[in-house]
Amino acid sequence: MNTSIPGIRLAARTERLTGSVIDSSTALLASQTHDIVRFAMGAPNADLIPSADFARHFTASPEGMYDYGATEGLPELVKEVHEYLLREGVPSDPERLLITTGGMQGLDIAFKMLIDPGDAVIVEAPTYTNGIGTASSYQARIIEAPMDENGMIVEDLPDIVAAAGQTPKAIYTIPNFQNPSGTTLSESRRRMLLELAEQWDAVIIDDDPYGALRFEGKHVPGFAQLSPGNPRVIQVRTFSKVLAPGLRVGWLDLDPALRQLAINAKQAMDTCTNMPMQHVIAGYLREGSLDDHLAGLRTVYRERKIAMRHELSARFGDDVQTTDPEGGFFIWLTLKGRYAEVDTEELFPAALRHGVAYIPGPAFTHSGTFRHALRVCFATSTPERIAEGVERLGAALDEQAGLVSAGAGSQAGAK
Repeated sequence: MNTSIPGIRLAARTERLTGSVIDSSTALLASQTHDIVRFAMGAPNADLIPSADFARHFTASPEGMYDYGATEGLPELVKEVHEYLLREGVPSDPERLLITTGGMQGLDIAFKMLIDPGDAVIVEAPTYTNGIGTASSYQARIIEAPMDENGMIVEDLPDIVAAAGQTPKAIYTIPNFQNPSGTTLSESRRRMLLELAEQWDAVIIDDDPYGALRFEGKHVPGFAQLSPGNPRVIQVRTFSKVLAPGLRVGWLDLDPALRQLAINAKQAMDTCTNMPMQHVIAGYLREGSLDDHLAGLRTVYRERKIAMRHELSARFGDDVQTTDPEGGFFIWLTLKGRYAEVDTEELFPAALRHGVAYIPGPAFTHSGTFRHALRVCFATSTPERIAEGVERLGAALDEQAGLVSAGAGSQAGAK
């Protein structure tokens, strides 16, 4: 993309500022006047957000709530995050923690510290579009790695790196209930990735927004549990998926020798993370509410995942292939059979007209592949809304594949 504004000399990096299809969908959906079943954004529904608890903590207004704060984070929040990690069996230390403005700031800081123009970054394909966008904004060379039902195919990485002719500076992975595929990186592959990072003098950027939301299957040890204190692992975490995305609070867990550099990077961005939000979350955690809240989310999300897979199977049968996540928010849907030639980017306007939204597959790659795949989020919708949304998606697919005349049933979303 060539960026040019008459009379303004822009930085070369602006050609890499591609924006986010996912984030842009928020404004797009807000502009619609008919009913939309929202399978697009990865966010908890309003009824799953403990807003009454948050309101109570806002009302409390402790001293310093509206002042500037320490860049590394409100001490009370750092303490509560550390105690939460210990309860979860994750080795850490307050001197490793830096409170960030959401997980996205954590990713930005990590890539800013690591990447010079032309440095190679291995990413999963498909993967979180904003992760790719952040690495690209620092002029990284993106190297895509394929995935299967056990996450990134780490066994292929040596050949991929050899073919690229360049060892990576960073390896970006979403190990648990990956966005968008829903798959989980196996323990054996995590161990192998740690070994390769050491061999290549690379850093693993471990982006894990969903790890606390396992509702089925067996826990897989994280990188920090497999290799405690490893300086080659930078953990990016957020409260967006377990509390509320609008809070914009997360944290980095990284080697203490890197922490001051990360603090310096953050001070060049926003001085400190939103202090009222830090106070609210610290108060909420201090009350001991998080563990029960997470247990409730896991029950709800399991029910919604089962409902989504049931409806997809009933409506499409063998004409789609779906992943079966053991946690998180997402199912990755690949079109087969009658729909095999449907491009999901071209399908999107028809789907929106029929009253359902999703994210097309190409949004999750650097190469623009996965044109016959899409991501659906089951976390936001009740089973009843999921059933309605899948039926609307089916109507749009039938129309796009030429199985029915254009416009048939296109007012489903206008009920």
